[in-house]
Amino acid sequence: MTLSELNALPDAAAYRELLACCGSPSWARQLTAARPFATADELYAEADRALAALTDADLKDALDGHPRIGERRAGDATSAREQSAVSAAEADLKAALAEGNREYERRFGHVYLVAASGRGAEDLLADLRARLANDATTEWSVLRTELAKINRLRLEKLLDNP
Repeated sequence: MTLSELNALPDAAAYRELLACCGSPSWARQLTAARPFATADELYAEADRALAALTDADLKDALDGHPRIGERRAGDATSAREQSAVSAAEADLKAALAEGNREYERRFGHVYLVAASGRGAEDLLADLRARLANDATTEWSVLRTELAKINRLRLEKLLDNP
């Protein structure tokens, strides 16, 4: 899809496309309403503004759209592609990630979110373990940064699709 095509979509269709990039309805609505975008950079900047405006409840909506690192959801090809390096990891590394996911969720009450695209399982596990040392406020900040990276990659992919 091109930027012009995204701009020209009816609101409901644009909203669906954008919601597939970030599971927060508030984020998708803000981007839908902000169209048309003159450039992709304008779209990305608006995506960052919309993310910064999300409430904690909105962020939880966005998190609901992401599986745990190392897990797959049926029909979620995007996350599977982003986590492809984890799929090839050894069983003990996958088990360590699963345990780390559980520990993270006990500590913070939500899924461990990280921009996994292009990163190996060992790197993701090290990141997870390091983030377990964060306090809740710091972790929400890190989470927003990671979600911004994921949103950007997904928006770029949306615009690259034929």
